[in-house]
Amino acid sequence: MTETGSSTEALSDPDPAAPRKTTPEPLPPSPRGISRPAAPVAGDGPATLSGDGRLDTLDGVRAVAAFAVLVFHVATETGAALAPGFGGALLSRGDVAVPIFFALSGLLLYRPFAASLLAGEAPVHVRSYLWKRALRILPAYWLTVAVALLLWSRDHLSDGWTWLKLLTLTQNYDTHPWWFGLGPKGLAQMWSLSVEAAFYVALPLLAAGLAAFARRGGPDTGVRARRLLAGLAVLGAVSLAWTLLTYYPEYRPYLNSWAPRSAIFFAVGMALAVVLAWDRADPAGDSPASRFRRAASASPGSWWLVAALAYALAASPVTGTRFLGIDGFWSGLFEIVLYAVVATCLLVPATLPPPGDSPVRLLLGNRVMAYLGRISYGVFLWQFVAIHLWYGFTGQRSFTGGFLANLVPITVITLAMAALTHRFVERPATRLARLGREEGRNPVR
Repeated sequence: MTETGSSTEALSDPDPAAPRKTTPEPLPPSPRGISRPAAPVAGDGPATLSGDGRLDTLDGVRAVAAFAVLVFHVATETGAALAPGFGGALLSRGDVAVPIFFALSGLLLYRPFAASLLAGEAPVHVRSYLWKRALRILPAYWLTVAVALLLWSRDHLSDGWTWLKLLTLTQNYDTHPWWFGLGPKGLAQMWSLSVEAAFYVALPLLAAGLAAFARRGGPDTGVRARRLLAGLAVLGAVSLAWTLLTYYPEYRPYLNSWAPRSAIFFAVGMALAVVLAWDRADPAGDSPASRFRRAASASPGSWWLVAALAYALAASPVTGTRFLGIDGFWSGLFEIVLYAVVATCLLVPATLPPPGDSPVRLLLGNRVMAYLGRISYGVFLWQFVAIHLWYGFTGQRSFTGGFLANLVPITVITLAMAALTHRFVERPATRLARLGREEGRNPVR
């Protein structure tokens, strides 16, 4: 994340043989990298699950995004992303991986809410959901915070306000912090995890509001789904309005790291979750959602081509000057729209891959990518610690050093720390999270 590493779990695939419902059951009310913030499925579709119930292609997307952010941060630290020419421009937009993580969170976490409303699946219990989210992200994050502060911010170890902000992921909202940049040394990428946490807390309220709006359209699944998509379009538009608010009546750069700016990225993932639930609830397979699933599954290359073109355009001056902050309203607007296009066009083929051993499955669903996806949260958490440790050990200064010569050892260090954290912190915390899952409840995966 920025998340820079996704903290979400994978999406369960409903049983294709299970009967579908045309009328849903009533749902009771439920209670930039460094320089600029931007760190399964339905019906009889072709998605294939690994042995533990995870859609392996989404783990692959998570792995690609995590290492794209790592490459971006190393390119920034070495100065390679500042180099003139198209290569440097491409490296400078690696923070596009952050919207990919946000869109993944929107898809994976909103799917049970959408399925409950449209397909009549069990309602999500908010207390269990929040318990699982907290145990998924906080233990490993708290460990990273403690290590980074002990290594580089010892003058602030006795500052309770610093600990409170960091441990509660509310540091984004301190508009005059003692640190320079987006966070204390070793923790600059955590601004995106703060955005993730805000989304986790807001999601039950968003889902309840969307459900109430959708039910006003009556019991018809198609009408409800369309109303959900309309509501999500409004949610996405919040990012556009927020960008305007950031620059008028005066420029307030701290607003770039507040959650509303990223609403569009979560919204596109949530919209995909609605499409999947709508398809799931369509017994005849002739709804717009079912047609979309078949078309997307048949043309993954087209989605990837659009993603590549949008990324190349985002690497042009249309999104502003590299690493000097967003230049103005229009460059900021172009950035979030293009990043949303990239995130959508990478996520759709991975969520709806073609059947069999397609290139999507071979590239994103192999065992290596699945493992890297599972430890990607640790890659996100530890990458700046690894960068600063390596630069301190080698005596290099920021914006110096060879890109590849530094990328390889930093990647090795990051991978080792991520693997250890996954084995000894994340997995035990996940087992503990299961204690909050009561029998008969719909797990949020």
